[in-house]
Amino acid sequence: MRKLTAVLFLASLLAGPAFAADMPAAKVASSGGVSPHETISTTLGRGGPRVTITYGRPFSKDPKSGAIRKVWGTLVPWEKAWRLGSDEATTIISEQPLDLGGVTIEGGKAYTLYLVPSENGVTKLAISTRIGKWGIPVDETKDLGRVDMKKDTLDQQIDELTLALQANPAGGGILKVMWENTQYSVAFAVKK
Repeated sequence: MRKLTAVLFLASLLAGPAFAADMPAAKVASSGGVSPHETISTTLGRGGPRVTITYGRPFSKDPKSGAIRKVWGTLVPWEKAWRLGSDEATTIISEQPLDLGGVTIEGGKAYTLYLVPSENGVTKLAISTRIGKWGIPVDETKDLGRVDMKKDTLDQQIDELTLALQANPAGGGILKVMWENTQYSVAFAVKK
């Protein structure tokens, strides 16, 4: 049931104004978690396809004790698959096929995104065909592919996990993952 609800919700987002400017983030209800949820969306280029991501936004502050938690390497362990958010699995859908860091995702089909962070190596964004499930455990057997992410240090601390889709007016864009003092990013483009 959750899988169908997630797919129908994402499809309804795509059925809206397909060529509108970037939409502000929309709050989305969780089916039982404590973190807020959000949907981000952007249109690629003039008249290009819409790309939409829905994810849970955990805080670095522990919801029970209020203590600030160390995110990278502690809350999110190094070298292990992490659900890239909280509660339900993070999903991505595009109206047209995309090249996401070298992996092709089909248009109109939902995928799950998760992260494999690395302290000293290259952090990977995994694209999975397993959708409609709770974010954990991560099922690594359903990976469509994994792509390298660029790591940068942020000037300002970010308390709540934030994903962003930065569109390029010429087409394509960048997916950013920001939390604590770190940003991971990967480029994507409309598949030709």
